[in-house]
Amino acid sequence: MTRSPRKIVTGAPWEEQFGYSRAVELPNGLVLVSGCTSVVDGAIADGGPYEQTVNSFNVAFGALKQLGLGPADVVRTRMYITHARDVDEVGRAHKELFDAVRPAASMIIVSGFVDPRLVVEVEVEAYRTNGGAAS
Repeated sequence: MTRSPRKIVTGAPWEEQFGYSRAVELPNGLVLVSGCTSVVDGAIADGGPYEQTVNSFNVAFGALKQLGLGPADVVRTRMYITHARDVDEVGRAHKELFDAVRPAASMIIVSGFVDPRLVVEVEVEAYRTNGGAAS
């Protein structure tokens, strides 16, 4: 019997408005977390690129936690930034969060996000090592 993907919603306004899930766990144990920004309790959290990166990954970690996973289960990260000048600060935050994990990673410069105060958006992919979705 094939299991359906498990979907996690966090109540962020854009999830309902645009019709997406914060995270989806496939039956093979792969977890895809949608783009996360430094929006905390519906407001953009204060801080520069480093702080926004940490906040954004914490949003992703919250979705993983709902599936019983954590940072150690992350196998890939993507960091989207709006300015090349922010590479070092975003990279420093990533290193602090993932140095022991060492996921595959990409950092991509983009023209902007839905709110110009945002300078970072992250995506993560994680893998449940037992190969099956949580029940």
